Amino acid sequence: QQGDLSDVVAAVVARGRAATAIAADVSVAEDCRRTVAEALAALGRVDVLVNNAGILRLATIEELTPELWDQTLAVNTRGVFQMTQAVLATMRDRRYGRIVNIASLAARTGGPGQSHYAASKSAVVGFTRVSSMELGTFGITVNAVCPGIIQTEMGKNNLRDPERVAYFEKITDLHRLGEPEDVVGPVAFFASDDSAFVTGQALSVDGGIFYS
Repeated sequence: QQGDLSDVVAAVVARGRAATAIAADVSVAEDCRRTVAEALAALGRVDVLVNNAGILRLATIEELTPELWDQTLAVNTRGVFQMTQAVLATMRDRRYGRIVNIASLAARTGGPGQSHYAASKSAVVGFTRVSSMELGTFGITVNAVCPGIIQTEMGKNNLRDPERVAYFEKITDLHRLGEPEDVVGPVAFFASDDSAFVTGQALSVDGGIFYS
């Protein structure tokens, strides 16, 4: 929502940085191109792309509709492709770029009611690997972060059952659910020059559920 974006802009500006808010639907290619164009106009260049847009509505295979399947992959998978394609020209021209794709633990393990979501996030991991192969020659790194059970608004909506919360707290080695701040460090690492020789990777950030 634009209101939420305005709050983020204010927080960034308060830290002495430039920021602009752009509302877009990543499932629409023209929106992706417009987003990059507006970012370039406002900020002058794009060094980092974090593909973070995602949706999840639980549905078993029996309940799942073609419309929900298509909507989930349109945002979670096609959105990653379209934003990457939209930003490619400016990164390639500068021979520098950091692309971080937010995948999910679901790409590793899946879960009941998540067949469409797991498929979309598994595709993001595959897209990350091939993007790394194709874009490395232009000085662009591409990595993925696979968060586990994180208490974002979307995560909370799917964790309303106290028994599910207790189950996930039990199976993680750290015996707690993740907070959004737990994902910040790994994303910042992939977005920085500290990871200049790291590309094509998918890092699990799940408190110790999946071991790779």
